[in-house]
Order: sequence, then C-alpha cells, then structure tokens
Amino acid sequence: MIGKLMKSLFTSLMFATGLLQAADRPNILWLSAEDISPHLGCYGDANANTPHLDQLAKEGTRYTHAFTTAGVCAPCRSGIITGMYQTTLGTHHMRCRAQLPKKIRPFTQYLREAGYYCTNNSKTDYQFSAPKDTWDQSSGKAHWRGRKKGQPFFAVFNFTGCHESGIASEGKYKSVTQELPEKHRQDAGKLPLPPYYPDTPVVREDWKRNYELITAMDAWVGRLIAQLKEGGVYDNTIIFFWSDHGVGLPRAKRWLYDSGTRVPLIVRVPDGKPAVSGRMVSSIDFGPTVLRLAGLTVPKHVQGRSFIHDAPRDFVYGARDRMDERYDIIRSVRGPRYRYIRNYEPLKTYYQYMNTPEKGATMMEIRRVQAAGKMPAAAALFMASVKPAEELYDLETDPHEIRNLAGQPEHAARLKRMREVHLQWVRDTGDLGLLPEAEIEIREKTVGARYQILQGKNKLNAELGRVAALASSGFNALPELLQAMRHPDAAVRYWGATGVGNIGKPVASAKPKMIEALKDSSPSVRIAAARALGKLGFPGQALPTLEAELKSKHQWGRLAAAIVLDEMDEQARPAIPALKQALLKQPNKYIVRVANRALNELQGTQNTVP
Repeated sequence: MIGKLMKSLFTSLMFATGLLQAADRPNILWLSAEDISPHLGCYGDANANTPHLDQLAKEGTRYTHAFTTAGVCAPCRSGIITGMYQTTLGTHHMRCRAQLPKKIRPFTQYLREAGYYCTNNSKTDYQFSAPKDTWDQSSGKAHWRGRKKGQPFFAVFNFTGCHESGIASEGKYKSVTQELPEKHRQDAGKLPLPPYYPDTPVVREDWKRNYELITAMDAWVGRLIAQLKEGGVYDNTIIFFWSDHGVGLPRAKRWLYDSGTRVPLIVRVPDGKPAVSGRMVSSIDFGPTVLRLAGLTVPKHVQGRSFIHDAPRDFVYGARDRMDERYDIIRSVRGPRYRYIRNYEPLKTYYQYMNTPEKGATMMEIRRVQAAGKMPAAAALFMASVKPAEELYDLETDPHEIRNLAGQPEHAARLKRMREVHLQWVRDTGDLGLLPEAEIEIREKTVGARYQILQGKNKLNAELGRVAALASSGFNALPELLQAMRHPDAAVRYWGATGVGNIGKPVASAKPKMIEALKDSSPSVRIAAARALGKLGFPGQALPTLEAELKSKHQWGRLAAAIVLDEMDEQARPAIPALKQALLKQPNKYIVRVANRALNELQGTQNTVP
C-alpha cells in the first residue's frame, strides 16, 4: 500500500513539473448516458438491473451528490466541454447558438496539445460551433483504437437509448430493449412511483420503460469495458460514468429538482479503493478533473474544479431558461441537505405547454387526470397556475421535494443564507439568463461573444440581479420598480416593467408609466410594458404593441410577444388575425408553436404544428 502511495505521489510530481511524457499519462474513458437519474443497483435501487455499473462502483468511487447545471442536455453539455456555466457562456437557452471568446476552449484541446488522442462517439450538442481541433475524431465510428501506438487516449462514448424519446416512442423503446432477457424485464405494477405523478397504468408503463432502457444501457457499458480488457488497456484507464441530467419525464427533465439534476457519477481509477463520496460535484467539474488526472493545469477562467484534487464545494448551482418555445427563468442552489429555488417568473405555471413533452404519454395522462379532478395531492402541487417566488426543501426528510419550507419561521435564517448565496452566484458568474434573449442578440452584435456582455468589472451584474429579484417581491416593491424603469440599461428597465405586471391591478396607477414605456428603444421593454398593461386591466393599450412586435426584426422579441399574447387568454381575442399571420414564415419554429397554441385556445381548435 505504501509503495502504491509513493508511486502515486511521484507521478503527481512528475505531472506538475511537466516531466512526464505523453505515453506515461493515463487513458481516460467517459461513458455518458442521456436522461437518467441514479436508478442503479449500486445507488440502492432494489428494482434496478445494472450489474456492469454495480461492478464498476465496486472497483471505484460512487458519488452520491453529483448534479448537472440544468435539467436538459444541451445547456449542460456546453458546460461539460468547457468547464463553464451555460449562463456565463450564453448557451443557457435550449437550441441557441453562441460564439466562444478565444480564451474559452473545449478542454479536449488542452489534452490534445499534451499528446492525447481524443475521440467522441458521438454526441456534441454544445450550442456553439466547436473548433475544428476539439477532437481527433467525432463521429459514430470514433474509437480510442485509432490512436498511435503508445499514445494515451481520452475517449467519450454516449448512449442515446435512454433519452426521453426512448420512453415516448414505442418503436425506439422496443428497438433499444429488444435484447433484454425476460429476467431483466420489469413489472410496472410493482415499481414505486414518485408521489408527484398520478398512479395510473399509463404512467407506470413509462416508468417501467425508464428502468428497462437503463438496463439496456448497462449492457452497453459492459461491452465497452470488455473492449478495454480485450485491448489490454483496462489497467491503465480511468473510467467515468455519468448522465447529462435526470429522467426524461415531466417534473424531472427540464426541472431543477433532484429528479432533474441529480445524476449518477462513478469513477474507477486503476489500483484505487472502492469508496462512496458525499462531496458536492457539479457537471462543470468533469472536465477540470480530467485535466488534473492527465497532469495538466486548469485554466484560471474555468469555473469548474477537480472533484478529486481540489477543495470540496459547499454548494452546486443550476439554471433553467428557455426550453424550446417557453421561457421560465429559475435558479437553484443545492447544498448537502437543502435545496433553494428562485422562480423569477412565478406567474407562469409549472407545466407550460411545450410541444415536445406534451406528446409524451405521462404528460398527456397528467393533463387527463387533472381535467377529471383526480390528481393526488403531491401531483396537484405542480398543476398550480402560479409558483412561489422561493422554494426551500430538506432533501433528508423530503427527498421528492414536496414540502416547501420557504414560508416557515424556523427556516428563515437558512432561506436568507441560501438566497444570498444565490444572488452572489448571479453577480460573480455574470448570469446572462437575466437578460431577455432579444437583448442578448442585440448586444452580441456589438461585443462579439455574448460571454463578454456581463464580464469584467461590470456594475450591471449587481443591479440586474437585485431588480430581477425585486420583480417578484410584491406590492411594496413598486417605487423601486418604477425607479428601475429609468435605468440607462434596458435589461434593468425590462425587469422594472415585468415587476409592475407581476403586481397587476393593485397598481393600476402605474398605467401612464407603462404607456410611456411602449416607446422604449428596447423591444423587450416594450413587450414587458405591454404585458403589464394587460395585467393592469388595459389590454386595449397593449395589443397594438404586441401585434407590431410579432412582425419585428427581433426573432426572440417575436417569440416573447407571442408568449404574452398566449398568456393573455381572452384579452388577446382581438389579436387573432395577427396570430394567424404569425403562423406563416418565421425565423424559428417556436414562434409558430406559441401562436398556434394561442389560436387553439381562443378558437377551441386542436391544430398541431411540429
């Protein structure tokens, strides 16, 4: 044992001094899965059939508190490849395209410069155009076997069969699980369901599929590990297994609860001892950990840290922003026991209508049971038309995050502390999610990479975070919200107008200020002011502006205007012609989706769009 320790220390010293040659560096293999929570035997799930991952955990370290920075793939993966928060990079909105500044690079570039052969098989989904030298090979055929003799490798293999489409699509589910033996099939009636789902055969079928897809993934893991052994490199390869976010079902995928962001993470280091670690790990730490294991220095700008070498985190952070066609700005702070959530748009329902999840059987079943008035209490919580501004959960006593402690006096100090931690993170990281997307698009034309908008000694960070939080603080915030509408920065004015709208009719006296704001230079402020007028009870003044913004040159302004019209319900009836016109040629499909949904509700139709 002492000999191995001395060897490890010597190797670390050689790494640090740059004396270690490429051939002496360890191989590193990443096995990543999509859309799964820790439903594995090694995580104590008695219903799981995951023998290969269970064995991997017996040979390595199983991390019990690993979390991704979002409940959806692309924003997370942009952070994993760079070690940076998606809200700092500007890759936070689903299906957006950002440009990276020169100093921010995929971490694989540093590995390649150190002599590594880097392959990716084959998902990228970074929300930016990866530089050409990110990988030696990135394709469905990429494999570590293509390296030169003696060359160390970093290889990524991604299993796509667990994706939510594997649950939703009968054909894909059958294809992925076709080789499962009968003993690895699940009895849907015996599986325990989370309390936030209605207990029906339809929901149980989806839950069963999740388990069986994971078992198919486990067999895939076994085949890839067998390839290492066949190639004679198993004993010199560090293996990571992780998922990009939680299970691909409602109230999990896209959400910041543990169901959406807590993931399995297993790391096997040759000659290492089996262990269980409760340290807090963020998905932006994966890349920096690999760099350190390879004996490389982590660049100073990187926000992630090595979860093997560096000091433990006190908290991990998560963000939800635009998911396809709907905005919902939510932030999360997770400690070892408690989770804090800040809902910046509390007047939006938990389950906004989004085409993709609405096609899933579980979401359709949730809608059906809700309409029948038969939702169980825990499930009914998430059908509420509004959300609390703040949520606080004790994961030790409430693992499903059902009982919100934010309003309880005995938790006031903890709530205050975690609120402060969250706001500090917003300021320190330059949270671009607090800028309307149309504003980001406008500003990046001037500064280049959107990352630059809130970086450096930017006083806007603190004021933007303060006013954005103020916007959901209620009636007493009105004077400060009106003051914010005189701020020189449009993003602050936007939150001022949004806050007035959030208060609604009790502040109808703010009507003149809102009418004045309809002439603001920023499309986002104009739209927020129009929304406020509708909430104050003056839709006649709001609709002309919203109809005009549906045709503006700002595509994300068009989407925001369509969303406001959809949320106005009957107030938007005079805008039906403008909404019909919005179904025609648009710069993105999301505008069409929202306009179509608004028309369906106003006209009682059921037309669908992709």
